[in-house]
Amino acid sequence: MEVILLERVEKLGAIGDVVKVKDGFARNYLLPRKKALRANEANRKVFEANRARIEEENANRRSDAEKSSKGVEGKTVQLIRQASNTGQLYGSVSARDIAEALDAAGAKVAKSQVVLDRPIKAIGMHEIKIALHPEVQVLVKVNVARSPEEADLQAQGVDVMAQMFERDTAAFTEAYDPNAEPGATAEAPAEAAAEAPAETAAEAPAETAAEAPAEGDGDQA
Repeated sequence: MEVILLERVEKLGAIGDVVKVKDGFARNYLLPRKKALRANEANRKVFEANRARIEEENANRRSDAEKSSKGVEGKTVQLIRQASNTGQLYGSVSARDIAEALDAAGAKVAKSQVVLDRPIKAIGMHEIKIALHPEVQVLVKVNVARSPEEADLQAQGVDVMAQMFERDTAAFTEAYDPNAEPGATAEAPAEAAAEAPAETAAEAPAETAAEAPAEGDGDQA
């Protein structure tokens, strides 16, 4: 389907551009959200007759968005969620959750302005795009953690999951050999495996070689 864009649409074009898109995208997104018109002769005439007004209204909305962006850009919000030991959330963080968290932090953002390709399903620091206007986009950070203490560590740049993995590895090593020094647990089995074959190979042939002639001498006598 061909449509006339009524505002800039990322990866498609600017106001007034006539572009070809998939029918479903036009019917489910562009047309109902008044981002475009069907590109038929009647709509072309309507658009050209109102082009100056449409462009002026867009410029005013862009100016308002640029002012609003100063209170949103660079914001960090914290969301505490339950998660497994692997960091996977029991549930997910949605665009609505992020919009509500930003609103609580004093940054007015609509759910539709949160650009989230898929829900967040793991703890960590997530950088999210906020589209205040088709031509005005800013970034915010969403700190998803299992506790305020964990969130503070992530805010300081600590990789909580890596830290947890190291702690679990140390616990496993201690359980395997409580008396072993760090690194000894991994080396001991390797040393034993290396020494055992050497002893068998060195000693067994020597004993056989020493005994065989003695038995042969007895028979000759």
